[in-house]
Amino acid sequence: MTSPVWHPFTQHGLGEPIPQIVSASGAWLTCDDGHRLLDGISSWWVITHGHCEPRIAAAITAQASTLDQMIFAGYTHPQAEALARSLVALTPPGLDHVFFSDSGSTAVEVALKMALGHWHNRGEARHRLLVIEHSYHGDTIGTMSVGERGVFNRAYAPLLFDVETVPFPAQGQVQASLDALERLCRTGEKPAAFIVEPLVLGAGGMLFYPPETLRAFAEICAQHDVLFIVDEVMTGWGRTGTLFACEQAGVAPDILCLAKGLTGGAVPLAATLASAAIFESHRSMDRATMFFHSSSFTANPVCCAAANANLAIWRDEDVPGRIAALGLALDEGLATLAGLGRLHNPRRIGAIAAIDMVVPDGGYLSDVAPRLRAHALAQGLLLRPLGNTIYLMPPYCTTPAEIAQAFSVIADAVDTRPNWHTR
Repeated sequence: MTSPVWHPFTQHGLGEPIPQIVSASGAWLTCDDGHRLLDGISSWWVITHGHCEPRIAAAITAQASTLDQMIFAGYTHPQAEALARSLVALTPPGLDHVFFSDSGSTAVEVALKMALGHWHNRGEARHRLLVIEHSYHGDTIGTMSVGERGVFNRAYAPLLFDVETVPFPAQGQVQASLDALERLCRTGEKPAAFIVEPLVLGAGGMLFYPPETLRAFAEICAQHDVLFIVDEVMTGWGRTGTLFACEQAGVAPDILCLAKGLTGGAVPLAATLASAAIFESHRSMDRATMFFHSSSFTANPVCCAAANANLAIWRDEDVPGRIAALGLALDEGLATLAGLGRLHNPRRIGAIAAIDMVVPDGGYLSDVAPRLRAHALAQGLLLRPLGNTIYLMPPYCTTPAEIAQAFSVIADAVDTRPNWHTR
């Protein structure tokens, strides 16, 4: 019987198999037929410590039997209070207020609304938003608007608002990118905000840029009194080697977006942290200046409990050590691919490794990606290339032997199937 489920980023007309996953543990997923898959992409970048992590699972179970859900408009609960205080303590200085939501897209939507509301409530006409070329911030209307335009959102163009773009700071083009930001900040109406993915543009192709450039972006924004928004939805919680990517640049943004690994990836929760100045611009005796945003499940107690358990793991265990060891294994794996002529530009930061396949058409809809994904699936590896970009972003519990196994599957696919670039 045909399933009624409509899957995300899936062309059902192609009739590709859709495995049913029935259980998970650590770095492994198990299908209904018993086939096991090594989770090479942390189930879309969310799982950090591993699937069904015992401390997080126990926290979810305990909280679900005590307080499962409640309205958060004008009410609070212990899990949210504890989590907010911990996040303020963990994140860069100056981020004194936490607004909870339920996904990375909504965390960014909240950030954009905070920025525009801030200037509106101060009586300043600031509406311009600046973004980086090739960026991705989500699939809601606002987040698509501040992301790269293309096949992802072409059908929805009438709904999107205009933004202004800074060129991606590729090697040799950093100064041009900084000059463009400077020029946009000086010209015309002063921008409201500049939003960035720090150090890594994920969906844009795992594009890396150095901490020095991120710091320079922040400095230009500070000089021109433009709000600096850092989207750590993917890069946060250790993915780039530090708890947050902006730590490597010594950057304290005006607004910080968190999600994905906030709960260890177990359940959905997001947070947008803002400076005192942004909070105060919304606080007054006038109810018309309050922050008009919410979702039904804002600060869900079960999700907050999972996040608090995740933070306890970061406090109690050597998670940075695991990430460092994982990074060494990823480096070794990339080295095994270096001799394959159809691959180039190997790169790694923290727990993210990527390499590009040389094909005539390297766009997101390249035929290489689904073919490689199918080959990996048959060989017991969950992989989801971005066009011609092959990447691994495994859970931190993944062993060196498992990483070697993943790279072996990739090498076999690339080395033994020389005609994948043709139809």
